Amino acid sequence: MAPATPYYKAIVAEKDAVVLAEMLDHERRARRERLPQALGSRQGCDLDYDAPVTTHQRGTAMKSSTRHPELANFLPATEFTRREILVTALAAGFALAVQPVGAATITTDSNGLIAGEIKIPVADGEIPAYRALPAKGRKFPIVLVVQEIFGVHEHIRDMCRRFAKAGYLAIAPELYARQGDVSKLTDFKDILPIVAAVPDAQVMSDLDAAVAWAKASGNGNVSHLGITGFCWGGRIVWLYAAHSTELKAGVAWYGRITGTTSDLQPTYPINVANQLKAPVLGLYGGLDKGIPQTDVEQMRAALTAAKSKSEIVVYPEAEHGFNADYRPSYNEAAAKDGWSKALAWFKKNGAA
Repeated sequence: MAPATPYYKAIVAEKDAVVLAEMLDHERRARRERLPQALGSRQGCDLDYDAPVTTHQRGTAMKSSTRHPELANFLPATEFTRREILVTALAAGFALAVQPVGAATITTDSNGLIAGEIKIPVADGEIPAYRALPAKGRKFPIVLVVQEIFGVHEHIRDMCRRFAKAGYLAIAPELYARQGDVSKLTDFKDILPIVAAVPDAQVMSDLDAAVAWAKASGNGNVSHLGITGFCWGGRIVWLYAAHSTELKAGVAWYGRITGTTSDLQPTYPINVANQLKAPVLGLYGGLDKGIPQTDVEQMRAALTAAKSKSEIVVYPEAEHGFNADYRPSYNEAAAKDGWSKALAWFKKNGAA
């Protein structure tokens, strides 16, 4: 059997991340159950899990932990809190895990644009983001561009510039900022625990913060708000369409539809098909090995039952990642048609 290619690893990465998320949740629950024994019970009162824990108590608790053997290399030595932002700047170029990039890679220049890194204020500090917009004019329609599993690397930044060339203020916040920088990792197994540790609630909050930044900048018109996302970000598009009351439309590129829920990822698109506040255009590949057509048809049926204006388009000859021009999965015909449909969808639904 031929060795697994980087592209094949990319296909299974999201599914593996879900499995890892379940394992991480199991470990967290186990630690929580062990903590009272390690710290000592106090008769007549409940242990306050939010109270400060001394260094000695923490060390005792950690020593008593019997980690799941498959998590030994994944869990950090220190349990990070939501207040710690680990990624403060975007890395240049493409994520190391996807290199070398293919010859078909598209590079969109920044001529006529204002493009570059910004900082978005969030509840616990600032997260880095990439934004691009036309150099002339103001009050542009806004599109949130949600990253693949590889973070806000060059492909996502290029997508922002493409939207800016089409007249948008495009913003791609680094949604793994508190969990780690995946762009500098070369092995998918090192990326998965970072992605698995990102809570959906955190993502929704950070996207809301990006919208607030766009509004405060004076360059974005929140009355014309859209969102698009790829791979990991495709799932997020569906969830954000159920979350935001300001969103006008979304375009989800090959985002997972079903999966095993967890404390950090409690819902999947199939669970919110009847809760969408804005219509979503789902773009999927008929040859996607990670998203079976049965899932796609299940979602289509759920949308129909909910009388949603959302639509799903399947490209029969396209694989997962068919818009990723830097990878072997790139399908030029499907990518160009998807781009055209995305712009038309935003225009049709008031996000342009």
